[in-house]
Amino acid sequence: MKWIVSLEDMPEQTHLTVGGKGAALAFLAKSGFVIPKTLCVTADSYDYFITRTGLRERILLELSRKDYNDMRWEEIWDASLRIRSMFLTQQIPEDLSTQLHQALSSWHSNEAVVVRSSASDEDASATSFAGLHESYVNIHGVESIIEHVKLVWASLWSDAALLYRQEIGLDADKSRMAVIVQKLISGQSSGVVFSTNPTDPSQLVMESIYGLNQGLVDGLLEPDRWLVDRSNLRILSHTEAHREKMLVPAELGTKVEPLSKEKTSKPPLSREDVLKVADLAMRAEKVFGQPQDVEWTIKDGKLIVLQSRPVTMLEPSRGEDERTWYLSLRRSFESLKNLRRKIEHELIPAMVREAEHMAGQNLKTLSDEALSKEIGRRKAVESKWNAIYWEEYIPFAHGVRLFGQFYNDTVRPIDPYEFVGLLGATEMESLARNRMLEEMASMVRSNRQLEEQLVNGEYLSADQSFLDLLHRFIEQFGDLSCAVTGVVQCSQGPEGLLRLVREMAAHPAQQVSTNSKEIESLKNGFLNRFSDEKRLLAEELLDLARASYRLRDDDNIKLARIEAQKLTAIQEAESRIMEKGLDKVAPGLADEISASGRTAVSSPITPTHEAGMDDEKVKPRQLRGQPAGPGIARGPARIIKDAADLLAFKHGEVLICDAVDPNMTFVVPLAAAIVERRGGMLIHGAIIAREYGLPCVTGLSGVIDLIKTGDLVTVDGFLGVVTVGSAELK
Repeated sequence: MKWIVSLEDMPEQTHLTVGGKGAALAFLAKSGFVIPKTLCVTADSYDYFITRTGLRERILLELSRKDYNDMRWEEIWDASLRIRSMFLTQQIPEDLSTQLHQALSSWHSNEAVVVRSSASDEDASATSFAGLHESYVNIHGVESIIEHVKLVWASLWSDAALLYRQEIGLDADKSRMAVIVQKLISGQSSGVVFSTNPTDPSQLVMESIYGLNQGLVDGLLEPDRWLVDRSNLRILSHTEAHREKMLVPAELGTKVEPLSKEKTSKPPLSREDVLKVADLAMRAEKVFGQPQDVEWTIKDGKLIVLQSRPVTMLEPSRGEDERTWYLSLRRSFESLKNLRRKIEHELIPAMVREAEHMAGQNLKTLSDEALSKEIGRRKAVESKWNAIYWEEYIPFAHGVRLFGQFYNDTVRPIDPYEFVGLLGATEMESLARNRMLEEMASMVRSNRQLEEQLVNGEYLSADQSFLDLLHRFIEQFGDLSCAVTGVVQCSQGPEGLLRLVREMAAHPAQQVSTNSKEIESLKNGFLNRFSDEKRLLAEELLDLARASYRLRDDDNIKLARIEAQKLTAIQEAESRIMEKGLDKVAPGLADEISASGRTAVSSPITPTHEAGMDDEKVKPRQLRGQPAGPGIARGPARIIKDAADLLAFKHGEVLICDAVDPNMTFVVPLAAAIVERRGGMLIHGAIIAREYGLPCVTGLSGVIDLIKTGDLVTVDGFLGVVTVGSAELK
């Protein structure tokens, strides 16, 4: 069993031993291409490590907590985080560690290296895995190289890599990981070239930037782009980039720095360079016998190949490939900072303006034809913002994950979720809404007359200060009678909202449990581990994570206000049909309502899932999910299947639902615990549960069918267990 092999010895090894990247580099070197000085830590080393340490069984246990095909990407990220933590905290067996130190010490002369993945199923003709496993640039010293080898091993189980394997049907249990250690070549220009353009087989396409190629691969920098005729290597077109920056080696990995004035006005490749790279691509294709995607760099006039993989193209029958979306979830630090600026300074203000503009329209003054057009326009607006939500807002959630990874890599805590404690007490719209609810409840607690007026349905006679607060709440957050937030909502009136306020007023106030002083202490303890440049990086990552954490909650509420305005227009149309009759309104108006999935005028909604209303089912004694909020609590279950069920929520009940939406969390101050079918430490239910210090268990398949409203349940947020029955609290 060989644990480490040199580039010269790699051709004797199999693809399963040195991985796809290692096998390709060895073949290129043997064929006369210029390759950086390279070493491979074989997949046998990985196998030995996870077998000797017991990690193999622990990994399989993590992936078998729930049917893998039923796990959403949030749950897969959670499993990935726990697996990564295992690699970080597990020592390499002494015999393997000795060999790694000896081989690297004799090969490595303290020059900077790149530590790259080379999985056994990576860079195959149909499974490139491009960008899904980790690479680390500008690593110094034997100890640091070995630590980064472990991180590359762990990236075999990253959320994106697991989702990719699930998408293309590979068996994750059989995956193996070799690691390439390669001398860092800091070229003047770098890039990628496809020997066959995936969109036009008669062309090859290349992209190039100044500096390290990671700036292009990570999407940090816009590249210059050339199209070249494959038959005669004639340059067909050159699309110039807006050149401003380049990626260069730094004390802590890499950094982006401004380009010189000369380089901003000059392409990174000359005409001769373009032809040289094109010739390289065609030679690589000939060597491998199929089109190649080649990464390269030019240093002191020498063209050097960094890696090569087959160009993977979808078969027509496979339809849309979701792997691009999976990749978009994993943004680099620089990319996330740019995305944050775009979201906070452009998208969110535009979203708010659009909702406010629609809210300011007097729909009653519109003709039937104009109202029909307005409903269609509002549907288009909602579709536009839904697309932006998935393309921009969802990827920004990776800011929390990036910080969690940094925290765990540097702190190495026993609890892989320790970093979440630094994100508490983040101002969120749902918490502001709940504070306004508590303010109304507090007024009722201290005013017996007000309480009696609400009980008797005489809220219009209430004190003006209470009415002002009530109206302000409805204007900002709606009447809570729909599963969306904003303005008039379902126009059910404030009765349901007032019933909720009375329920809150009947019990002591439930305040957010996160203590800002404790969080500040945690923050200082974390940041004081670093100095100078690394401390600045830690501060920036934490600030980014808090912004990401906040948006994870706020974006749904803002999106719901857009949806609410569409519903408002539909309700106006429904009112006209009810008042005039279907045959008296413009035909297009009824068509728009029908196209919205609403075939009749909406009627007031009432709670449908009171205790005893569900059919009797055989109930399990115990359900096991994912722990997402520490603590133990017991109470009667309240199954939430639609918005109306929320308004019947009572103090001390356990909120059980398919998935908690930020628009639902106004009942959380009444809850004893939260249980969800969806899983993940960073889904909305888990976030709000931790803010209020409530036990939370997620990832329970079929929970809303296995438990019924009124069942007594005990929720153990430490172990991720929900017990059905009269279990006693210890």
